[in-house]
Amino acid sequence: MARLEGKVAMITGGAGGIGRAAGKLFAAEGAKVLLVDLDQAALDAAAQEALEVGGDGVSTTVADVSQPDQVEGTVDLALERYGGLDIALLNAGIEGRVLPITDYPIDLFDQVIAVNVRGVWLGLKYAMPAIARRGGGSIVITSSIAGVRGRPGLSAYVSSKHAVVGMMRTAALEGAANGIRVNTVNPSPIETRMMRSLEKGNNPDDPEAVRAEFAAGSPFGRYGDPEEVAKLMLFLASDDSSYITGSVHMIDSGRHAR
Repeated sequence: MARLEGKVAMITGGAGGIGRAAGKLFAAEGAKVLLVDLDQAALDAAAQEALEVGGDGVSTTVADVSQPDQVEGTVDLALERYGGLDIALLNAGIEGRVLPITDYPIDLFDQVIAVNVRGVWLGLKYAMPAIARRGGGSIVITSSIAGVRGRPGLSAYVSSKHAVVGMMRTAALEGAANGIRVNTVNPSPIETRMMRSLEKGNNPDDPEAVRAEFAAGSPFGRYGDPEEVAKLMLFLASDDSSYITGSVHMIDSGRHAR
């Protein structure tokens, strides 16, 4: 039997690299999937990939995760289309820019926090009651290796990814009585658009040198693939992780062990 048979999953950032891979894998494992992002064309492409492996239970909606009415509306849409919600993958995030704190634009700092922190908090606020009505389920939050260590030039991003670890721990304690498990996944560099942006932000003249540096920092000597992160998300979303909550799950080839 498929690991998510009969489950309904909402995936924010569903058109990005990790969200897209997760949507495809969750659909292949039997879930009904609602992909959420800002770009309808990118959502359509992600949904088509998922539909090719997961039947007809994949749909999309455009929403800004920093806006309460839009997040609440997205949860309501999952209930309307699929009759409930069992899994929330709170994955939407932005990187901001690579600049020292003293030079960092205040409005951009606020934007990163709005998407990466407020967006997760709103996802928890509106998804937890819906999941509770199904008798429990799983919430997986995408943090980062930047959620457990610092990086010069990324004050907004690092702050946001640390913040959601604390939020996850609180939500795990609050959700336990209703059978809701909450965990983070914390990837190191993954082959996504975000890493192309960060490579260029660190060295506009030679982003490939930054890529080589980042890859060399991994004991495996490479970036991870979105599909590798999606497999960890699948485990945490499924009943295979029924006794796991309140935990930080590193997926970084042992980089943080150094």
